[in-house]
Amino acid sequence: MERGRRYRDDPEALAGLVADDRVHRDVYVDPEVFQLEMERLWSRTWIYVGHASQVPQPGDFITADIAAKPVIMVRHTDGKVRVLMNRCAHKGTKVVYDVAGNTGKTFRCPYHAWTYRTDGTLLNIPLKSGYEGTKLEAQGLTPITHEAYRGFVFARLADGPGFGEYFGDSLSSIDNLADRSPEGELELAGGCLRYLHNCNWKMFVENLNDTMHPMIVHASSAGTAKKLWDEMLKGREGPPADKPMAIEQYAPFANDYKFFDDMGVRVYPHGHGFSGVNFSIHSSYSSIPEYEEAMKKAYGEERARQILGTVRHNTVYYPSLTIKGAIQSIRVARPLAADKTVIESWTFRLKGAPAKLLERTVMYNRLINSPMSVVGHDDLHCYRSAQEGLAASGNEWVSLHRNFDPAELSAEERTCNGTSEISMRNQFRAWREFMAP
Repeated sequence: MERGRRYRDDPEALAGLVADDRVHRDVYVDPEVFQLEMERLWSRTWIYVGHASQVPQPGDFITADIAAKPVIMVRHTDGKVRVLMNRCAHKGTKVVYDVAGNTGKTFRCPYHAWTYRTDGTLLNIPLKSGYEGTKLEAQGLTPITHEAYRGFVFARLADGPGFGEYFGDSLSSIDNLADRSPEGELELAGGCLRYLHNCNWKMFVENLNDTMHPMIVHASSAGTAKKLWDEMLKGREGPPADKPMAIEQYAPFANDYKFFDDMGVRVYPHGHGFSGVNFSIHSSYSSIPEYEEAMKKAYGEERARQILGTVRHNTVYYPSLTIKGAIQSIRVARPLAADKTVIESWTFRLKGAPAKLLERTVMYNRLINSPMSVVGHDDLHCYRSAQEGLAASGNEWVSLHRNFDPAELSAEERTCNGTSEISMRNQFRAWREFMAP
């Protein structure tokens, strides 16, 4: 396929970038394809904005980008969360530049002082008489369609499937995350670990359920940590040593192919899915008795065992949000360009749970998901290497062949072995669905 062809005007060529078991490299490197993704895929699907606990009081707000467009999530004076375009109706200036804060009852544009209520309606225009009879007179901050689920706020910029239709049974991972709180509620704790990935956003999202790479990519980090711990235990006398929390979190990344294959993976319509159907790298963490007792008291012994026994590895809510329920951590993709993506990492506090749980979560996010991570930089190197390598000539296609089964093309939901590349194929089927004109 000729590089640089106009995919916008050739729907067949755009759809032809995705085959059943492979994809063309332009899905990762072509700037026009990226722009079409923002206009179609990222605008027609439900994109994660933020968590309701980030805006607990009226006037509290956060800002974010969705489909390369600036938005505001704010709690209005009626106590309800609103999502608005961060664009003044006058000259187009961003009304808010801060990442988060409290604006009181109004937003005031820093350019000409047009003022808006926190539901987006226009409140005041300086020297208003000069605008009489114009359409600008009644325009406010554009409201965005949004839905909240267990505190997770998603928005959709353009026409597309309804919230329940889009996510379906995949929402069970969010349910499990929230239900891990004895009170059934979450709140974001601490700040955001935010850093730039020099790669296409899909490389990050696909890698989350790619279980053929950990034992190779993370041998130098997790593998080294595991080796050092094992050597320290050799010849040690006395009672068994307590495994440090850091080793508990590092070591599972060095497991073998069989471990990850036996984990299992499940996919849902519209690109969603998770690995860790049977168990995951979080399954062998040491117990915290006071937490388990609090869960039994809140839910009963059987239900508590079901909740805590669900230890999914990564759930992808395609295309923007990924969660780790068993460790109460999420990551959010914010695409900037075909080869640049900002990744946000956030941690949750389980209401009613002992502080030891939050300590574990914060340590995991710092060790695995942060800009200072050793494990994370293994992945970052591979993303950048793949992005640069795709510029090489001689092979236009990227393989997604592993464990391909034609029967999966007609299955809405499917559970497979953990090292199958079905998660990636499932994501690209959703990509093709939403990229159609």
